[in-house]
Amino acid sequence: MIFPTISIGESFAHPTSMFLRNLMAMDTEEMMTAQPMDSVVLIGGCDKTLPAQVMAAASTNLPAVVLQTGPMVVGNHKGEVLGACTDCRRMWAQHRAGNVDLVEIETISSRLCPSVGTCSVMGTASTMACIVEALGLALPMSAAAPATLADRRRIAEASGKRATEIAIAGTPKPSDLITVASIRNAMIVLQAIGGSTNALIHLVAIAGRAGIPFDLAAFDQLGREIPVLLNLKPSGVHYMEHFHHAGGLPALMRELTAFLDLDAPNISGGTLGDAIAAAELVPHQDVICSFASPLKPEGAMAILYGNLAPLSAVIKHSAASPHLMRHVGRAVVFDSIEDLTNRIDDSDLDVTPEDILVLRNAGPKGAPGMPEAGYLPIPMKLARQGIKDMVRISDARMSGTAFGTIVLHIAPEAAVGGPLAIVQNGDQVLLDVEARRLELLIDDTELQRRLAVLKQSPQQRETAQRGYAKLFEGCVLQADQGCDFDFLLREGSPTPPKKDE
Repeated sequence: MIFPTISIGESFAHPTSMFLRNLMAMDTEEMMTAQPMDSVVLIGGCDKTLPAQVMAAASTNLPAVVLQTGPMVVGNHKGEVLGACTDCRRMWAQHRAGNVDLVEIETISSRLCPSVGTCSVMGTASTMACIVEALGLALPMSAAAPATLADRRRIAEASGKRATEIAIAGTPKPSDLITVASIRNAMIVLQAIGGSTNALIHLVAIAGRAGIPFDLAAFDQLGREIPVLLNLKPSGVHYMEHFHHAGGLPALMRELTAFLDLDAPNISGGTLGDAIAAAELVPHQDVICSFASPLKPEGAMAILYGNLAPLSAVIKHSAASPHLMRHVGRAVVFDSIEDLTNRIDDSDLDVTPEDILVLRNAGPKGAPGMPEAGYLPIPMKLARQGIKDMVRISDARMSGTAFGTIVLHIAPEAAVGGPLAIVQNGDQVLLDVEARRLELLIDDTELQRRLAVLKQSPQQRETAQRGYAKLFEGCVLQADQGCDFDFLLREGSPTPPKKDE
């Protein structure tokens, strides 16, 4: 029996697609429990649909097979391979800088998405496809097969067959698959594939629905031990279809066997070790690197702390500029996305390449819905000087297809009184990725004075008075707890405090 749930469009969902993820999870959960089902096939593709469906499966604990819809194939322009959406961001930056004219950017835009499917790079959709396969919720080799290939149809048929088998057997259930061991396996894969920062929020939320504490410090430590092995944009050069032809996720996990729990069960009826043992050996491919010769020496992401991020912040340093990994700069502050839009390209904006762009009030409650606004554009006057990267920090999210030295998910967010709210234009800010620090360089007395003033005169903002928006405002958690609703966490699942708390 086919049953629908809401599907979230990434581009035009109002106010953001992330705002609606929890609604889709609730919708899916209610549809799963309202009907006499023995198992389900959860079909999703883009950034929020897969995590929403897995969150629902964890809550219902009904036997389920996840069927990812697969990435699109690549396009071409003047002999150059193009893929959404990393290349569209790169080309749009070139257009803003005056190097690509309007006619050519329109032509490029028409060639970026040449087929059905999700983004062809390691964006959030591709990352989540890999995460659900690593968790054992989807069949081996299901993450990377392009939407247009016969392989995808075969995976769909096999998923349906397996759904029938688990309906009869009544097992495995999501609780058998989403475990402490499989969450750690997913953490390792997330670091090794150069995955999206968004996937970290979703993985925390999935763990929360399963009642599994998510340790951000442990995730960060894995990032120091697990290098990036996948040569895909935005961290590398290739695309998802190349990953599939190189052996897919099982072939990549073969390089990680010393770290993974190989006994973790899979929806196929076997184990993670079985899937890896069956992985294809593809000679002369340069998409999956060996552990001994990785693409990047450390994993995709680092977790930062400091007086600007007491609960945490994240940076995808695998797609950042090495020369900015330790940087002190003057803050150029934008109070909202609207403020950013109005001033970022103003020729009178007081900004230099050494400054740090700061966006606030773009978090879960402040926006609301934590939009992908963290990819602050380089101010036009700097872009036209050839500047391609600057340090940018915010309480927002960023597309997994984006790149640059960008600190995200600052928690607590400015809208709930987080220290980001007290940063002033001209303040000195320190980013030190190796030390995992994000600091506002003012003395503690001044820091406490500003926080006290903020507490006495909190920001006034409009809040919803009815409907889902009111529910969201009252119940959404911060980024470090997955932005789920507090009443949907399973008992015992909140994120542990960081080590020095």
